Amino acid sequence: MLELRPNCECCDRDLPPESGEAMICTFECTFCAQCVRTVLHGACPNCGGGFMHRPVRPAAMLEKYPASTKRILKAEGCGPAQAARGTP
Repeated sequence: MLELRPNCECCDRDLPPESGEAMICTFECTFCAQCVRTVLHGACPNCGGGFMHRPVRPAAMLEKYPASTKRILKAEGCGPAQAARGTP
């Protein structure tokens, strides 16, 4: 089940569960659409993979399966991936 992480790992923008701006890679690394376009250029800085829009979990299911509250932020900053270095 997707964690639905609450923020962009690059700029720390809030990305609530209903956000249409949340993008995820195959490992659920989570970034806002603006950072994916302008900073990351479509490549995850953690694994080198691409991004898809994160699906929106229906409100009724959020009650049973709440979104994550753990914020993840790349302390060293973020930029385009040089090459996949394994799993994040």
